[in-house]
Amino acid sequence: MKYLVEHDWDLLQLEMERLEVLVYIDCLVFLATSSLGPIFQAIRNGPLKDKPPPVCSFAYFLESETEIVLKFYQISKNMKKQTDLEQRSCDEEDGYDAVVVGSGYGGSVASFRMSMEGIKVCLIEKGRQWEAHDFPTDSLKIMSASRVENRNIGVSFGPKDALFQLFEQGDSLAAVACGLGGGSLVNAGVMLPTPVRARRNPKWPKEWEWDWDSCEASAATMLRVQSAPVRFPVSKVMGEIADGQIKESCEDVVKLSINFDLEDPPPHLIKLQQTGSCLACGNCLAGCPYNAKNSTDKNYILSAIQAYSLQLHICCFNLNFLVMQAGCIVKTGCQVQYVVKNSHENHQEGKNSRKRRRWLVYLNEIDYVAADFVILSAGVFGTTEILFQSQMRGLELSDTLGSGFSCNGNTVAFLAGSPAPLTAYGLDRKQILERPFQKRPGPAISSSHTSSLGFTIQSAVLPTAYPYLVFKGIVSYGWPTGYWFFHGIIDKMKHVMGFQASQAVALNAMGYDESDGKIIFDKGTNKICFSPPCDPLLPRKVKAFQKLAKKLGGILFLSRYRSTSVHLLGGCNAASDPSHGVCNSNGQVFDTKAFTTVHPGLYVCDASLIPCSVGINPSLTIAAAAEHVSKHLVKDVLEYKSKRGIDLAVKTVDRYPVLADSEKSSTDRSIVAIKETMKGYIGGMPCVAYLKMKMNSNNSVHGESHPLLRGKVGGYVVFEAIEKDRLHVIDGEVDLCEVDYRTPYTQYMHYRLLLASSSGSRYILEGQKIMNPFLLALYAWREATTLHVTFKNISGKSSRPEAINITGELRISLIELLKSLMSLEGNRRRRFVALFAQALLRTYILQIPRRNPEVCTLLDSYDKTYPNSTLYEIKTDDGYTISCKQWKCSQTPCRLKREEQQNPVLLINGYATESYWLPSEPIDLVRTLLEEGREIWLLQSRLHPLHPANNFTIEDIARFDIPAAIAKILELHGKGTKVHVVAHCVGGLAVHMALLGGHVSSTHLASVSCTNSSMFFKLNALATFKMWLPLVPVSMAILGKDKILALLETSKTSFRHQLLKCIACFIPRYERCRYKECEVFSGIFGNAFWHRNVSPSMHHWLNRQSTTRVPMAAFSHLRKICNSGFIVNSHGKNSYLIHPERMAVSTLYISGGRSLLVTPETSFLAIKYMKLHQPSLRHERIVVEGFGHSDLWIGEESYKKVFPPILRHIRLAEQGGNPVISSGKICSGEALAWEDDPYSGYGGFGSWFSPSIITFLLLLWLVILISVFI
Repeated sequence: MKYLVEHDWDLLQLEMERLEVLVYIDCLVFLATSSLGPIFQAIRNGPLKDKPPPVCSFAYFLESETEIVLKFYQISKNMKKQTDLEQRSCDEEDGYDAVVVGSGYGGSVASFRMSMEGIKVCLIEKGRQWEAHDFPTDSLKIMSASRVENRNIGVSFGPKDALFQLFEQGDSLAAVACGLGGGSLVNAGVMLPTPVRARRNPKWPKEWEWDWDSCEASAATMLRVQSAPVRFPVSKVMGEIADGQIKESCEDVVKLSINFDLEDPPPHLIKLQQTGSCLACGNCLAGCPYNAKNSTDKNYILSAIQAYSLQLHICCFNLNFLVMQAGCIVKTGCQVQYVVKNSHENHQEGKNSRKRRRWLVYLNEIDYVAADFVILSAGVFGTTEILFQSQMRGLELSDTLGSGFSCNGNTVAFLAGSPAPLTAYGLDRKQILERPFQKRPGPAISSSHTSSLGFTIQSAVLPTAYPYLVFKGIVSYGWPTGYWFFHGIIDKMKHVMGFQASQAVALNAMGYDESDGKIIFDKGTNKICFSPPCDPLLPRKVKAFQKLAKKLGGILFLSRYRSTSVHLLGGCNAASDPSHGVCNSNGQVFDTKAFTTVHPGLYVCDASLIPCSVGINPSLTIAAAAEHVSKHLVKDVLEYKSKRGIDLAVKTVDRYPVLADSEKSSTDRSIVAIKETMKGYIGGMPCVAYLKMKMNSNNSVHGESHPLLRGKVGGYVVFEAIEKDRLHVIDGEVDLCEVDYRTPYTQYMHYRLLLASSSGSRYILEGQKIMNPFLLALYAWREATTLHVTFKNISGKSSRPEAINITGELRISLIELLKSLMSLEGNRRRRFVALFAQALLRTYILQIPRRNPEVCTLLDSYDKTYPNSTLYEIKTDDGYTISCKQWKCSQTPCRLKREEQQNPVLLINGYATESYWLPSEPIDLVRTLLEEGREIWLLQSRLHPLHPANNFTIEDIARFDIPAAIAKILELHGKGTKVHVVAHCVGGLAVHMALLGGHVSSTHLASVSCTNSSMFFKLNALATFKMWLPLVPVSMAILGKDKILALLETSKTSFRHQLLKCIACFIPRYERCRYKECEVFSGIFGNAFWHRNVSPSMHHWLNRQSTTRVPMAAFSHLRKICNSGFIVNSHGKNSYLIHPERMAVSTLYISGGRSLLVTPETSFLAIKYMKLHQPSLRHERIVVEGFGHSDLWIGEESYKKVFPPILRHIRLAEQGGNPVISSGKICSGEALAWEDDPYSGYGGFGSWFSPSIITFLLLLWLVILISVFI
């Protein structure tokens, strides 16, 4: 019966997984007619039933109650479209229990069996969903639904998701189908049991025999295998002549998965759509246009989708429908490229639950679906190609991948011009009405004859849509020889003009080939190539065709190809071990790390498992193998979920339609795609990155930037010095406007790529483009096009067993940048360009900070837990009072206990800043040395904010403060004690002045360790230019007599001090800061540290509690040292370097690799000086990457990268006094003169432009500044 259902939006309720629809059946209003059954009218019975229907109301004619349910289910989803998209995104983030790739006889079985057990399944299909009315019915439509790939000449044409996919390679032709249902959409639907001969083949897995008959029976039941109700003309003719022409043949009983409307469907199947009855039109091979074929989308897949609870309650005239959850989600139009093991759990903490799934199934280079189990059922070519692509990304597979390929002994011929009543052309709708059922062509194949020679010949009806000329001369040749080519043209003209065409029939032979074909992967074209197996029965099959042609009359058209196959088998053969196959008998893919181990959760379940030809139509064989695999697959999934403690009862509802189209879903989000190619050197080795970025693609990158400036990254990296093959990006993220609250004025472009190689190794390439508003947009081009990268290996077997952790730079050229802009795709590309330009404008021109500063307070707990110290006030020889803090090892637990007395360590700070005693931090140098069992002395000289002097030089610290501190230590420990000195910046200058000036004897020192200082002092271009300008004399004049500058913003200061601080704020610096004190300090000195290296608590304590005052008096002397490049006295004369004999002490010089003030040349010149003049002692130089100046000590990572070399140097110095260099070699002065600094121009921004350009630009800035104030 049919119902007229009116829908009112106000009547629908969608409560979580429950959908309630109230329909009122009024009465019979129309009588039954010859064309229509009785019609009932459904009247609105809701609260608005008395009001006129709203504009959005509409009516449907529906066949059954079930259609009412589905229609209202669809309507309710449309009403909540936006909510559904959000929920769908959430579900995709969570991933699936299992992902099935492909929907043919293998994938559909696996999807159904898992869905029925409450497993959350996602079925991915490359092709589209084909309805009965979509199938081609003429030659033009079938050509538009076909794709041809000629591998011989490298030409392809036709849509990638075409229904018919033809592959020509060498002298072979292979045909596969593409669509929801796979080959079952367009095959003949012949279901024959697997022959005993195939099951006795040595390659056939013995484990399959245990339940093979039951698996075949299950498959036959689901596919509703039936026999044809009548014997059609072609079957009659073939039955009459086959016995005499095919040697020792017998006729097979042909069973078909076609609905002849003779049997009721199995009771456990809920019939959700009307299945038609076969009209014997003969168009099966082009897709049944009358919905009569039992393809897998109408049974297995439909039943998988139906794995939800459906309740119908009929009470009087009210129908209440309760719709519950779906068990399988189907994604069409999605082609899986490869699968990779998910390593995020090990290498990326804090990710969402999707990252905890075991496998990532990539639909392209960027988008993927996560799952615990992956079942590859994409057909022989599809599955093999996916595994080859996965192997290129590190998946370890058997060397037999692609071997054992079989064409099932397929040979095709076409017989035309026969006088016999074959009736083997398909009929259109008009012709069907003109012929009775028994006189029609019937199903595509209704007769099958098997020869004792080992092959089977079947007659086939060609659909009316097939272009017959293809079979009559284009891809075939005629027999007997003659004017056979014109026969096809004449016959086609008859067909077009309405005359009756000659009788014809297609002949399909199948047999047992050697199954020794090969499928290989061409890395150049990134496609698979195949070579067919040897077919020893081919001459016998051709001879049988010729006999049939003689008997039937007409012209026999034989294929020009040695192999023409529509039944592809093998390539991922099932075997007992990886030396003979790719999978075991349960479909689990072997892992070659061990002989019998498998990749957990990775299965193959399709024709590629079949290890040999079967000699007949393999559809039922494939379905039976899939049933066998599915039994073990379901058990495996349930056990895995049980171990993880997950309830597998019918649960999570997919609150969106169970059939999703990738093309439609891709437009739901605004996506911009862009390509980028960068070239450069990493670790001194050439590297090229070819990247594809998809912005706003539902990634896990967090930040304040606009979603269109965040996205995922795919592509590959060519780094032949590390891996010969490409390094494929298997997971990548990009944020083109990342902001760190520590550096609110700086914009970062952050890239993070997880790379996989064919060797199994995995690497991480992480980089940043750092854009600072220094001198407006002076560095904009270089910063925006230079990616500073770190490359390191994380796992896998590699040709390089040692750890890799190297750095370098990749750059995008102007031409490549233009190509990137031209490659922009997406519906919001203009918006993307506008947002990106706006971000650059805000960074370089407007200089507006991003994010509110994080509230960072100094934690009192650090002060309370800090080890106690003793404060000594010391009077120097010139009468000035300084102080020293002493920490003794006995006051804190010591991890290192030694019998011998260890020498104390004297720490000397830089200019007015604290470097070693950091109460705001959990780890500093003082705590570290105490844990080593050291006694520590911290010098607080006249340069320290606690004792700021109003009139002094650095020479005074060297002459009075340092000797006084060492004398105090010797006083307490004895004259024979030696002291380790650790100094930073100006403190290091003062130590070298004290030694080279003879104020401190080297006999009292055990070692000297200096950071960013030595007897040399080389600054970058900006700092050099500032010291060259008369800024220091002008500053001294502005300060007047009071040369102690208060930095705290709350401090009461004079007008002179306020003016100097105001000028300091206008002086260019590389990084800007929200703290006023930090701005003034960096204006005077330049940036002393990279803000990203320093914790917020450290930054707060440094500016608000530590560096509160700066004694400016020593700047005059410091300026002379900077302009000279080495230590000089207060009069600017070189009175120190001329006494190298006084530096008889082991030294360590450390420089920051990313220089802000002092360049690595400082330590390079110092190490050369010491090796030249003190060659018998141990001298070492270290450049620490990523650090600038004072962040060497106050940085969050200092304890990892800076402290260990200091501790090692102190230990080595104590082991042998001042040991000779371990190698025993002493470099000559000539060799030292040849030596060049490997870190020259390394790191800092000052090397990007020449000093002359910097000088010109800063002079221009100075003129502008003077004009503003004057």
